[in-house]
Amino acid sequence: MLFKKKDTVLVKSDEVEQTVACFKEGFNCTQAVLSTYGPQFGLDRENAVKIAKAFGSGMGMGGTCGAVTGALMVIGLKHARLKGRSLFSKDRTEEIAREFVARFKARNETTECRELLGCDLGTPEGIKTAKKEKHFKKHCPKFVQDAAEILEEILEEERKK
Repeated sequence: MLFKKKDTVLVKSDEVEQTVACFKEGFNCTQAVLSTYGPQFGLDRENAVKIAKAFGSGMGMGGTCGAVTGALMVIGLKHARLKGRSLFSKDRTEEIAREFVARFKARNETTECRELLGCDLGTPEGIKTAKKEKHFKKHCPKFVQDAAEILEEILEEERKK
């Protein structure tokens, strides 16, 4: 499948489809992204699923969308470099993270779960509303797909450099 946005052909990616499929099969948004892309950068799938568990639904509080959080974790896996106790490439990692967030906001206006879904997942009432109105099935797959597509764009641009 080729993704096309404006006049730019993006990348062909089975990973985008796999990410959305993982979400639809029951992984949370963060788990779907991190478990699909993490293994490319040294994080095994099982640990990716475990690490990402508490980050779904905006860290369980309606904060930053878990698909965004998962993608940012992948960007960190790819770009952050350690040498001894020093962290190298911090500026580059943060620059790429900011670019990811800007692109996600360009598609969705925000990165906040409570704003994307129109209910506060940090409250029992908000979770009840999201489940009753099937927000996780109706809306979240798009956000997971958007995050994966943008991550693919960024990874492809980095490969070309």
